[in-house]
Amino acid sequence: MVWRVLRQIGQTGLRTEAAPDIGEVAHREVSRIQVELLRILGQALAIRQVDAGSCNGCELEINALGNPYYNLEGLGIKFVASPRHADLLLVTGPVSRNMETALRRTFEATPEPKLVVAVGECACDGGIFGESYASCGKVSNVIPVDEIVTGCPPEPVDILRGILQAVRRRIKS
Repeated sequence: MVWRVLRQIGQTGLRTEAAPDIGEVAHREVSRIQVELLRILGQALAIRQVDAGSCNGCELEINALGNPYYNLEGLGIKFVASPRHADLLLVTGPVSRNMETALRRTFEATPEPKLVVAVGECACDGGIFGESYASCGKVSNVIPVDEIVTGCPPEPVDILRGILQAVRRRIKS
């Protein structure tokens, strides 16, 4: 059995695809956004991510922010488990009726000044789900939203841009 598997591996070779090349321009953009975020904030940003009923496509892109390429943790931007420790809520998905109360409580538990960024088409406008007996639709129907990041799902660099825009607006006000 083992020999058969090893022979198949030897005949087939590597079956993985190459890492995507987003280009030097996008790489510089990511670095610029990270530096500006930390310059504005001074030290750190704590983010609480809330899945209000998404398909998890946006969560995959948000998780990519933690990989070595984007290196948010290394720059002082971190995800926290409790809204009581968060500066910013990153909300994905249309708000399902079952998550409506939980999202409100999470928002209320987040200390002032708090920021809310809606990530993905569903969080921004309800997406293909819209408003129905099972869905409240967009996040702004339940809690106030400071910034939206469109896309299905949005790329990690777009999520970073949205976070930066929300932080910029808060500093100006």
